[in-house]
Amino acid sequence: MRELGFLGLTGLVMGIIPAPINAWWLAWVSLMPLWTYVMRTQGKVRRAMGLGLIWGIGYQGAALSWLTGLHPMTWMGLSWWTSITIAVACWVFVTLYGAVITALWAGFIAWVAPRLPIYSRILTGAVAWAALEWIWTQSPLWWTSLAYTQSPANLVILHLGQLSGPTMITAALVAVNGCLAASWTTIRYRWRYQGAAIALFLGLHLLGWSLYIQPLIADQDNALTIGIIQGNIPTRIKLFKQGIELGQKNYESGYRQLADQGVDAVLTPEGAFPFLWQNQPPLAATIQEKQVVAWLGSFMPDDHRITQSLITVLPDGSIFSRYNKIKLVPLGEYIPFEPLLGRLIGRLSPVSAQMNLGKRNQRFVTPWGPVIAGICFDSAFPQLFQAQAAQGGEFILTASNNDPYNTRMMAQHHAHDVMRAIETDRWAVRSTNTGYSGVINPHGQTLWRSSPQTFVVHAETIYRRQTQTLYVRWGNWLLPSFVGLSIIVGRLSFIQTKK
Repeated sequence: MRELGFLGLTGLVMGIIPAPINAWWLAWVSLMPLWTYVMRTQGKVRRAMGLGLIWGIGYQGAALSWLTGLHPMTWMGLSWWTSITIAVACWVFVTLYGAVITALWAGFIAWVAPRLPIYSRILTGAVAWAALEWIWTQSPLWWTSLAYTQSPANLVILHLGQLSGPTMITAALVAVNGCLAASWTTIRYRWRYQGAAIALFLGLHLLGWSLYIQPLIADQDNALTIGIIQGNIPTRIKLFKQGIELGQKNYESGYRQLADQGVDAVLTPEGAFPFLWQNQPPLAATIQEKQVVAWLGSFMPDDHRITQSLITVLPDGSIFSRYNKIKLVPLGEYIPFEPLLGRLIGRLSPVSAQMNLGKRNQRFVTPWGPVIAGICFDSAFPQLFQAQAAQGGEFILTASNNDPYNTRMMAQHHAHDVMRAIETDRWAVRSTNTGYSGVINPHGQTLWRSSPQTFVVHAETIYRRQTQTLYVRWGNWLLPSFVGLSIIVGRLSFIQTKK
């Protein structure tokens, strides 16, 4: 029991350290106990999986504790007890869903450990964790990559994302913790593995530093001044008359203020206009008066259903382009496996129509060229941003709601966009309903971040870029390379052991 308690505690520590705590250095040691205990299982796969599950529950549960902010949902007509039951059930499900990664990883390491020398175990463990995270990013639910424990505080190591996305950062964290665990369990070679951990940590940070110090060229020909509106319309009133009227008031006044400041375009949050557009977009008359392009968030009709969309509205009031949210929130915005579960599951969203997922190959074009777009949950999936950057996207626009969640969720969401800006080497502009809105440069530095739960307007100059990082050009190429290398090293190690 002491062993399980200690593992749960270290997992909890790993889950607490992401934004807004930003104790990134603890991530480089918090996985060491799990490594150690898994190595001591002596090949007992089930026991190792149980240990991994305990650590994963601590990590995922702490990191995703903000999900309980769904409660209270009494404004939707739910009772207090029903509301809290739904919120806790969602938190528990997502926690267990993420903890499966650690359980599978621990079981796999316990299985291969007796067959491999320590250095090969460490390599295999780092690759296995990165591979499992990649698999999870292909699913509808994902948020808690080990890499995001470094964002936004450790910008140097985050620049490894320019090489192959979060994969290299995650693998580095697992490998350094593995070396430290090996130094703890192998007394004879303790200094060798401690030296390896230090060398790996410093070497990777030096590599990241070499990318971090690259100058950003501010080409005035590519300058663009974007206005941001944070409407601050609470979800509990957003869909009712009071909220709709307050939203129209705030977004119109915010748009006018920014247009008078001379911005080139204005960005609003996800669902800023929470109703279905039919003929003329909201603010059309004001946009025609002020002659400033607007990116407006609302719902759009789509094949007898609706999409959560970001629309480019031109100065003449016409719709120029449209981006549809790809990663919808399961149950809240759509029903997974709808033919099977549609009649059994009541949706949590007050939107009456079932939403369609946006297509992965969509291209969001603006009067200034292609843009990388993301709506809320999209930010947790790096491949969506990589694909749009590869298609020529010159800067990032993200629109989110973030209500009713607390500032912990807001900070983690902002941390995801910091990673996406670095990986694609693009300026990023965030507009949220309740916070944190912000502006991030290609090195991940936050130039401006709003206060939460306030109505805010802000203007910032960014620069369009056409550079291509290795990640943008080749995607997650390091993962298959690492898998191949670990197989070769493992095979050679096994042959040598047999001799």
